[in-house]
Amino acid sequence: MWMRRLLLTVTHLLALGTGFAAGIYALPLLTAPAAPGTEAITRASAASTYRGQFRRDLKDSDALHWGEGEVSLGPQGIALAGRLAPGPDYKLYLSPVFVETEADFERIKPQMLRVGDVKTFENFIVPLPDGVDLARYDTVVVWCESFSQFITAAKYR
Repeated sequence: MWMRRLLLTVTHLLALGTGFAAGIYALPLLTAPAAPGTEAITRASAASTYRGQFRRDLKDSDALHWGEGEVSLGPQGIALAGRLAPGPDYKLYLSPVFVETEADFERIKPQMLRVGDVKTFENFIVPLPDGVDLARYDTVVVWCESFSQFITAAKYR
């Protein structure tokens, strides 16, 4: 009798945990705004000064934390023609050195500039704050602030 209750408790807790994890994963997908279209990305890329490539094969990228595609940086903003793994609370940073691990990011974070929020997972355009000098940095990084997870990075200079 007690084994049956234990088994029921364990299976219910597993189901609850699975549902919670699925909700954390699905919520950003359900609440994400519409991604910018090809035309908007093309316009933003045409005005770019620098370009880089997000790749899936970085040290701390994995099946749940990755990015791929071409990132363009110009005086007005940063645009991605590509995709990111869905997740909550993504932030876009400019870094003075290339990073590809959480440890590197945490170590260099005080020298980085947080540009803004990434709210879409296929293509994005993030406006640059006034006065940002892209030449002071050489890498663009996507970071999950809520879970301190490295997502991807691209060296552009």
